[in-house]
Amino acid sequence: MSNTNPQGPGDAGWPEYLTGGGSSHGADQPGGPAAPRRVIGTPPPSAARTMLPDRGHDGPAPPPRELPADPDDPRRAKKAELLVAACFILAMLAGFGFLVAYGTIGVGTIVKVQHSNWALGGTLGLALLLLGVGATLWVRHLMPTVELTENRHPMKSEPKDIEAFKETFEEGAETSQFVKRPLVRRSLIAATIPLAVAPLFLLRDLGPLPGDSLDTTVWRKGLRLLIYGTGRPITPAEFSSPGSLVSVGPEGYLDDDDAMAKAAVIIIKFRPGQISFTAANYPVPGKTVENWTVDNIVAYSKVCTHLGCPAALYDQVTHHILCPCHQSTFDATEGARVTFGPATRPLPQLPIGVDSQGYLIATGPFNQPVGPSFWERG
Repeated sequence: MSNTNPQGPGDAGWPEYLTGGGSSHGADQPGGPAAPRRVIGTPPPSAARTMLPDRGHDGPAPPPRELPADPDDPRRAKKAELLVAACFILAMLAGFGFLVAYGTIGVGTIVKVQHSNWALGGTLGLALLLLGVGATLWVRHLMPTVELTENRHPMKSEPKDIEAFKETFEEGAETSQFVKRPLVRRSLIAATIPLAVAPLFLLRDLGPLPGDSLDTTVWRKGLRLLIYGTGRPITPAEFSSPGSLVSVGPEGYLDDDDAMAKAAVIIIKFRPGQISFTAANYPVPGKTVENWTVDNIVAYSKVCTHLGCPAALYDQVTHHILCPCHQSTFDATEGARVTFGPATRPLPQLPIGVDSQGYLIATGPFNQPVGPSFWERG
């Protein structure tokens, strides 16, 4: 009698577990197939099989579902469904709140910017938080907890495996409750609508470009220099202590944040002979324009030429102006030229003089743009 071992439909995918010859232990039945032998410590093919069998011919009944269709506790699942839907609906409302806040809250003042940041951050954070909470409740209370294992197989799938995957995928979709619970599905879609629309609002603010609005400041001839904080004018006699630095702004604009962002100025008092002057009526590299000073008082832009931070730290020993953001350093005695750091341009000098009442005034605007070089210029 020849040793044959015809494999059944359920054994076709497990050659590593089966032998092709007859049993030497008397397991063969006369006239019947040879009994399969299984390697010790491995599951039997019927128990370890994870893919559905080929149903193109008669064979054993299909194995039970790998994934349960519904959660174990329907009443608890119904409560969870309502909670998930509530989270998604609230997320939708928070998302629309973000769009409304973005479109209605102005940013003309520091207080408005603060309110805008609170509203935008609060609504967007709440929308994302509620989406995350809803998704977590969905997974933990609507989807059954199962553990699946699958043995390694060749990367290229056979047609029967593809069909099995399709069926497993359909079972997974059913188990996820996405199809069975339209309330959850529709509320999730509604919650994502504001987030999908948000880029349209955000992209709107990419323009228009500032054009030449950053080329100039509000400084003009005759504007008094007012001390920032007190708002009072200053005379050269009051500012008589060498090494002193005071932040000032143009008269009438101290409360205008947009204007002060470009027009902020620092004035420094020097001793005679400390400043390297030029007689020219325009800036010269490494020189301070003498005609633009009053009693050794020099006025420079407070806006750093690197990234626009306030450069208002002053070392009386070295006469260096320091920007605290990235340590750009400017020599105040030599036209505020750059001595260290990433800045590449000196701080622009403001021409100053005195009016009929003896107060410091601007005798003209800056003759070059202030601030970082990347600011849009005409």
